[in-house]
Amino acid sequence: MERLKDSGMTDKRQKTKNPAEKRNIPKSAAIMIFWGLGLILAAVLVVHHNPLADQVTERMKKVSGCVLITFTCIMFSIYYDRIVTIPVELFQSRGLIWKLAKNDFKKRYAGSYLGIVWALAQPVVTVLMYWIVFDKVFDARVEFVTAGGETPPYVLYLTAGLVPWFYFSEAISQGTMALVEYSYLVKKVVFNISILPIIKVIAATFIHVFFVGILLLLAVAYGYTPTIYTVQIVYYSFCLFLFVLALSYLTSALVVFIRDLQQVISIALQIGMWVTPIMWNINMLTTDNLKTLFKLNPLVYVVNGYRSAIFEKVWFWEHFYSSTYFWIFTISMFCVGTLVFRRMRSHFADVL
Repeated sequence: MERLKDSGMTDKRQKTKNPAEKRNIPKSAAIMIFWGLGLILAAVLVVHHNPLADQVTERMKKVSGCVLITFTCIMFSIYYDRIVTIPVELFQSRGLIWKLAKNDFKKRYAGSYLGIVWALAQPVVTVLMYWIVFDKVFDARVEFVTAGGETPPYVLYLTAGLVPWFYFSEAISQGTMALVEYSYLVKKVVFNISILPIIKVIAATFIHVFFVGILLLLAVAYGYTPTIYTVQIVYYSFCLFLFVLALSYLTSALVVFIRDLQQVISIALQIGMWVTPIMWNINMLTTDNLKTLFKLNPLVYVVNGYRSAIFEKVWFWEHFYSSTYFWIFTISMFCVGTLVFRRMRSHFADVL
């Protein structure tokens, strides 16, 4: 009875203090703006033409993109109040989020003699292991990297793929278990639990910043000095941050009720490392349809983007379809994740 009472108080406070109700932009205007942006993006997508691409494949990309845009706009219109609530709550709690993220990062390595060194050791050892096996032992670097043009050193190519993958793997693993780990906060009536997943993702970002620095130093060592294109690492890191945050809201809510999801994600990460072109080049694939199938994985866009920023010297807008697909997919996933999180939030304390 006491727990039910607390749950009822939580629901009541959430209804009376819904941040979406404090918005400055009227609901109808916000929906119209969202639809307007969606229509503009759809028009650009339809008008865009690549004469070098297969026309059937290009037509399929246009249709798929328009369907995703329409789906996202409809979902935003129907569930506007629920979708907007969490972003507003995150903005209002930004100071607390930053403090808790720093504390979470420090707490993770508290009590060990080497501290943060353990967070860096495993990724560094993994990079060295793959480099030795594929580059030195099997001498397979040409087959894996060559894509018609300058062939970068395999260790640089490999590191540029592993750095975003390590970030994604760490962030999604920690973000998924955010509610379970902070169960004592979930049970507090007055605590805003919607900030917990982003705390874990930000904590993982601290390590990622360090590895980006290592990647840049490695590039300089091989003669790839930073250029204006290198600034895109910030853009692609932001892309990855939003994507993994969207997934974390969905997985963190589901794992409370389905604990086996943690093991499923662990297995999916092992498979995902091989289906994502981290140690191989996607241009090795022989057909456009097969390439398109692999590019449905949003991480392909990010991994290739890091390489574009380091040594390929290509702007992100030159990959028009990939950029459009990534952002449509990420926004749609964020809408789904926040809806599921909001739907299940009132039951978290009962289950935990």
